[in-house]
Amino acid sequence: MDVLSRFRLDGKVAIVTGASSGLGVAFAEALAEAGADVALGARRVDRLADTARLVEAHGRRAISVQTDVSDPEACRALVAATVEQLGRVDVLVNNAGIGSSVPASRETPEQFRAVLDVNLHGAYWMAQAAAAAMADGGSIVNVSSVLGLTRSDLPQAAYAASKAGLIGLTRDLASQWTARKGIRVNALAPGFFASEMSAPLIANDRIREGVFARTPMGRLGEPEELCAALLLLASDAGSYITGITLPVDGGWTMP
Repeated sequence: MDVLSRFRLDGKVAIVTGASSGLGVAFAEALAEAGADVALGARRVDRLADTARLVEAHGRRAISVQTDVSDPEACRALVAATVEQLGRVDVLVNNAGIGSSVPASRETPEQFRAVLDVNLHGAYWMAQAAAAAMADGGSIVNVSSVLGLTRSDLPQAAYAASKAGLIGLTRDLASQWTARKGIRVNALAPGFFASEMSAPLIANDRIREGVFARTPMGRLGEPEELCAALLLLASDAGSYITGITLPVDGGWTMP
């Protein structure tokens, strides 16, 4: 197989959670462009129709399943629908996530748990369900964050804890499943990209200027730049990569 062909996903089936907006939409389209059929999961199922059309525009099949990843049964249902309608599962992109910016002195137990339930617990339930269906091995890519690796300039205790936990989960699942099941497990740690979640922060002049000042490249990331990294980890281009966290951050985490 030549080098460029290793990035192809022809004949593969991918699941993307949080596929109704932002980076999840970009991930789904990139996977389809690389040749994969894509199962789309999100709580806002009405918005998945637009993502499905992007997948189908690349000649690939798409299914849409309403999914709350904090519910283990919903995660199993998404995987079951994928196998039933698309035939298999080869790639899981654990992208579903929510944010918060509450001072630690005022954050309630309910607020803290809500973030972990989606960002960390949901990724675990999805990984469990998908791994059970990956009979021929596969790839799981967890979408963490640079805030799981380094400090934030905003109050982000719940979000940072969930994303740091996801990095630890990635290492452990890779240790358990790569040799035994042939499932590679890796994480992306995006910096600041334009998305629905980051929009309120970037709209704030002070915060935006702070992000640019701390980022050696001096700009936000483009979704295509993150999608390229995703394809490396999801495809055979990354066949000798497992258990890592790959920052895609314009230098934010540079020592």
